[in-house]
Amino acid sequence: MANVKVAVIYYSSTGTNHNMANAAAESAKESGAEVKVLKVPELAPEEAIAANAGWKKHHEETKHVPEATAADLDWADAIIFSVPTRFGNIPSQMKQFLDTMGGLWGQGKTVNKVVTAMTSAQNPHGGQEATILNLYTSMYHWGAIVVAPGYTDASLFAAGGNPYGTSVTAKEDGSIDESASTAIKHQAKRVVTVAGWVKNGQAQG
Repeated sequence: MANVKVAVIYYSSTGTNHNMANAAAESAKESGAEVKVLKVPELAPEEAIAANAGWKKHHEETKHVPEATAADLDWADAIIFSVPTRFGNIPSQMKQFLDTMGGLWGQGKTVNKVVTAMTSAQNPHGGQEATILNLYTSMYHWGAIVVAPGYTDASLFAAGGNPYGTSVTAKEDGSIDESASTAIKHQAKRVVTVAGWVKNGQAQG
């Protein structure tokens, strides 16, 4: 099977989605993929970040994480998105990043990228499903191949039963439960597998 390249692209203010992204990256690597973990640029002013101790701490701790670019999307066979929900939609940081990919889209370079998404919110019914579905709407415009986890593994039920993508209830320290980590790893493995099928098919076509 052809080597699959995976970009795990996330936005995180206090750490939950960063930890989710790292769990997905670990699983993708274990599945034989070449992986990049990348964050989207922060848009919030420094004074807003400094006013929230958890946000400031996470911001400082992840300064070393490279920011995602169009070149990273072009490189990737598969993309795993991890974002918190903002009123049932994706954060403005991720929205702006996607909006700046028009050049890549115009060249047809987003077509047949295999994508999946994960999210978090402060409560179990905080708009997680809507957030993932809203992100997938952009992916349909891209011509990407959306690979949701569905109910393909028991771990999805243990993590809350979201068929569109793993979603978690955020904790103050940004940690994620073992059940969520297991579901994330299954989702990432599934994406690597499907991306391998697509890449091999394209090579033979």
